[in-house]
Amino acid sequence: MKLPASTKPSLSRIHPSSSPCHCKIKLDYLPHQVAAVPLNQDTEDGNQNPEGNKSVAACFTLNKALLDKTNAKGSKYFRLKIGVYTDSDWSLCGMASGKLMGKVTVPLDLTGLESKPSVFHNGWVAIGDDKSKKKGSSAQLFLSVRAESDPRFVFQFGGEPECSPLVFQVLGSIKQAVFTCKFGYRNSTDRNLGSRPSTAEPSTSRNWLSSIFKTEKGQFSRERKGWSVIIHDLSGSPVAMASMVTPYVPSPGSNRVSRSNPGAWLILRPGGGTWKPWGRLETWREPGGSDAVGYRFDLFQDDIATATTKTTIASSSVSTKKGGAFTIDMTRSHMTTNVRTPVNSPHGSCELGSRSRPGSRSGSGTWSEFGFGFLQCSLNGGFVMSSKVDGAGKCSKPEVEVGVRHVTCTEDAAAFVALAAAMDLSMDACRPFSGKPRRELRH
Repeated sequence: MKLPASTKPSLSRIHPSSSPCHCKIKLDYLPHQVAAVPLNQDTEDGNQNPEGNKSVAACFTLNKALLDKTNAKGSKYFRLKIGVYTDSDWSLCGMASGKLMGKVTVPLDLTGLESKPSVFHNGWVAIGDDKSKKKGSSAQLFLSVRAESDPRFVFQFGGEPECSPLVFQVLGSIKQAVFTCKFGYRNSTDRNLGSRPSTAEPSTSRNWLSSIFKTEKGQFSRERKGWSVIIHDLSGSPVAMASMVTPYVPSPGSNRVSRSNPGAWLILRPGGGTWKPWGRLETWREPGGSDAVGYRFDLFQDDIATATTKTTIASSSVSTKKGGAFTIDMTRSHMTTNVRTPVNSPHGSCELGSRSRPGSRSGSGTWSEFGFGFLQCSLNGGFVMSSKVDGAGKCSKPEVEVGVRHVTCTEDAAAFVALAAAMDLSMDACRPFSGKPRRELRH
């Protein structure tokens, strides 16, 4: 933002920060978002252009239902409204009421977004009342508004992950089975693919469980360990796995899994006849009587599972009562990392179609038909995945959305499906130890 010379001195005395203002950004039907507005320090240079600042102030995702809602009202336009405020206490993240400096409204016509991104505004705009605008003494806001297609693959579990269901790809009203999901109890130290074919799963699980039952009965009831989910393609080949590598145990004097001692899962991908680590999911019960399960997901570099080779890319919580979503979205993150999504896994066959989003490609077909195969999908921004998590008492059938640009083959998609299963099972693993796990989760 550029301020008139008469305004800047008085404002800087109240706001010593370089961001004395904030804006509330609202798109039709969606909750508003808040962002700081930095000042252009050189107000004398009218040609100074802050386009070099690529940080995203706000991002809204529109699906077909929202588009249909607008079209039903006879309008093809969405309206983006930005209000700029001064606030004497920016430490409240702009949520406190402040003095309104001015408003800007940008109409958005999303027609034809399938072919190319659209830029609706990119430049300075005057804010303030009409009188100050006519005199040329109003503040100016640099505003860049753009929209682009965001096609996603959508997968849905046919049942709860612990019931070993089929996993379907959803294409509009059509569901097509693409994976099988095998839940079991495994020895997490066994990484050899050849010794763990899907046909040997029951006997392997029983052999390993026999050692567990030799432990004290009370000890077994105070920990949850050894759960695993193997994702197979329809030919029966294992393509991804989620394995519980750190048991879930209650903190001393409590019946809850604490943040200081979380349980953990490794998400593994096949390679070279063995399992290679891709990511690590840690979950726990939030403190203070909260009904939420907290999570943190780390990606590994070069298939090496060490503390020095991992980068945290998701950290939040999900309500155990109302449910929510496990999400990896780098859109508003300033993080740039060379840690890669599964797109760099060994290329296999891919016959996945993408669910249409506003301006996205739709229908089914091979990956090459989308024309994105050349992309090197490092995590430098954008939506990665989201998995729906249901609340307590509901039959959980996770639905997983994955950004198309992060998938080039079946194995890539399977890694995200395995991660979604691990998060869903974590909701049960983090339940208080005062009660027994559900029947499907115990022998």
